[in-house]
This record gives sequence, C-alpha cells and structure tokens, in this order.
Amino acid sequence: MQSSILSTYKRSNLSFVKGKGSYLITKNGKKYLDFASGIAVNSLGHCNSELIKVLNNQSKKMWHISNAFQIPEQEELAKKLTKLTFADKVFFCNSGAESVESAIKIARAYHQIKKRKNKFKIITIKGSFHGRTLATISASGQKKMIEGFKPLLDGFVQVEFGDHKQIEKAIDNQTAAIMIEPILGEGGIKVIPNQCLEGLRKLCDNKKILLIFDEVQSGVGRTGKLFSYQWSKIKPDILSTAKGMGGGFPIGVCLVSNKASKGIKFGSHGSTFGGNPLACSVAKRVIEIVSEKKFLNDLNQKAAFLVNELEKIKKNYNHLIDEIRGRGFLLGIKCKINNSIFIEKLRNNGLLVIGASESVIRILPPLNVSKKDLKIALKIIEKTCMDINSKK
Repeated sequence: MQSSILSTYKRSNLSFVKGKGSYLITKNGKKYLDFASGIAVNSLGHCNSELIKVLNNQSKKMWHISNAFQIPEQEELAKKLTKLTFADKVFFCNSGAESVESAIKIARAYHQIKKRKNKFKIITIKGSFHGRTLATISASGQKKMIEGFKPLLDGFVQVEFGDHKQIEKAIDNQTAAIMIEPILGEGGIKVIPNQCLEGLRKLCDNKKILLIFDEVQSGVGRTGKLFSYQWSKIKPDILSTAKGMGGGFPIGVCLVSNKASKGIKFGSHGSTFGGNPLACSVAKRVIEIVSEKKFLNDLNQKAAFLVNELEKIKKNYNHLIDEIRGRGFLLGIKCKINNSIFIEKLRNNGLLVIGASESVIRILPPLNVSKKDLKIALKIIEKTCMDINSKK
C-alpha cells in the first residue's frame, strides 16, 4: 500500500504498538530493547508512570492557552531551570531546531542592541547538526542536508573540528557568536575536551562575542550531568535543548544569560505552542527526576559499567570495532565495517540503535535503564559480533 506520508524518512519495516520502560513491542508481541530512545528523546523510557500521572492530571485542567496570558506551569519550569543552570531567562518552544533558531536570533539581537549592527555571523563546526530548518541546515552546512535547498541563509562559517586556530582565524568584525555541540551527536559522538571549551569561552570573552551551546541531544542528564557543559569550568551565554526534556512529549527550551537576553524585546520572538501547560508540566517532572543527585550518580555508575564492558568487546573484536566514544549514556561505537550492517544485525537480534557519521553506532539507552537490561544489550552486541565473524 502506498503511503500518504511525505518521503522524508527511510523507515524500516518494523512497527510497534506498545512501549514500556526500555522495550518496544510489535503487534505480534515481539519485544525489542530500545537503545535508540527515539534519538535520545525517551529519557525515562516508554510510558513512564510518573510522566503519565502528570500528563493525565494536567490534561484535565488545561492543554493550551495563548502566551498572551500568564502560564503558571511555564513559570515553574523556568524557575527550576534557572536555579539548576547558568541561565537567567528561558524561552519555550517545541523542538530542538526551533530552540537553535531562537539562539541564533538572540545572539544577533544582542549585538544589535549593543549598536554593533554589522555583527551577524556565527561560527560552527563542520560535521555538526543543528536541525533541519533553513537556518539550522545553513548553520550545519552538511552537503547531504543542503542539497536542493539553496540559496542558504547567509551568515554561517564552518570550521574543522578540534582546530582552535582556525576558529580564531575565522573571527572577524562581523562575527556575533560561536555555536557548538559539546558532543557532536549526528557528527559521530565526538567529545570536545573541556580545555577546548574553556579556550572557546576565553576567546569569546576577548572578542566580545557570544558562546552558544547546542545541547539538544547532550542535555537533560544524557551525559551524567544535567547539561554537558557542567562537566567543564565554563558557562555558555545561550544553550539550546529539547529531545529528552519532555521524556517523549514535544518541548524545546532556550536558556539565556541576562547579558545575552538584552536584545529580545516584546514582539521580537514567539511560539504559538511554545510553553503550553501540558509540555511544561511533563518537562518539570522530568527535570525533577533527572536532576536528583542519586539519579545522576546511578546513571554515571551504570554508564561506567557499560563503557567498561564495551571496551572488553572491542578488545575481542578489534577487527570490527575501532573505538568506544562519548560520555554518560551518549555513547558511540565506531565500526571498522559499515555501521548500517551492524545496526541491521543488532536489530535482528533484538536491540534497537541508530547510526551517526564516521560509521558510528549511537548507544542511547533510557537514563533510568536497569543494569539487567544493560547486560542483555551487551550480550546482544557480543552475539552480533560473533554472527558477523562467522560469515567472514
């Protein structure tokens, strides 16, 4: 049967009717261990009872109201986020791309209010991913995403990953900000070292430009801190996040310092559905759970166990696996074979994962995954390596 859905995704033939915890279940009752988590969205697994309770309670009160009115649920979530992060102000939207768009506008508006009207350029990293809107594909500059959509939005300059001198050289009198992912997700789970982040902060301060972190994928506990930047000694001026924030319910958030927020005035930005009571109520509960010290300690212990066991598998199958990358539960297995072959065979063995650039397999379990399920996943990964070996 021909689908009426626009062909924007290359979908597998799998279809699921139910999700619970770390598992997805087909119509025939077959269970799959889900270590893709909707691409880091289902932060607390599928159909989390705490989130269902909040969603049900709020759905009986109010779903949507215009931002022309006070929205208590928005205020409560904003206060929670500003208390736990560098931010003084928060803007709510509906997705990661929308959050990054907000960051771009906020950065440009900041320089306008400072009478630096020529400053509009934003420096980004080659191989980064910031979304699929026209502005965000212009920011990323990846060939596969921009084909067919030119002319792109002007004002983005891409530099090589890890080349601080090239970044410094790219700054001119039109530069408004540097925008990076602390860990490149789609780009292959490449961690930017803390000393590099600290160097970028110093560079931005010296050049009087803003530092933007795109933590759409790395935020909300994914790396073992509430936000990835908290592993370092520095703070960004603006941070975009989404994905895991709603635990599966759509919400995007842009966190902003007082300094960076100065250019945004009444009517200069907005989002019809942004910050609706349903989304904010669920996100508040997610943040309450994920920000607990015990939760993050447990996550880091389980992540350390997972990495240690993956390293053992890599040692035994070093002709298939090149490197284990990442931090917390934002992990990557860099393959020496085509990652799509590996991903398909893992799926056939009951483990769902997704790919990234550089032939990397992304490992993105729910943040509350049990150690038992981690052990099951590790057995599937090892079995898959054995299966590939036997057919060579």
